[in-house]
Amino acid sequence: MTLISAISTRIIQLCNKREITVNKLSTICGITQSTLEGIVNKKFINPKTLTIVRICRGLDIQLKDFYDSPLFDEIDDD
Repeated sequence: MTLISAISTRIIQLCNKREITVNKLSTICGITQSTLEGIVNKKFINPKTLTIVRICRGLDIQLKDFYDSPLFDEIDDD
């Protein structure tokens, strides 16, 4: 799995867990909808760490919790 695929899937998982849409998450995080949709739709290949931090703040989780998923165990970005 590529890094962007893992990030995209993780965002969707966390939104589903909290029963919110990606659009709602963008509002909560203060990230534009187009930016968050670009990450989720894998159009932005390398999102900034600060963007992930803002997503974590919006979800009220720590950065380590975001990456604490088997999705990130085997990243293949050769």
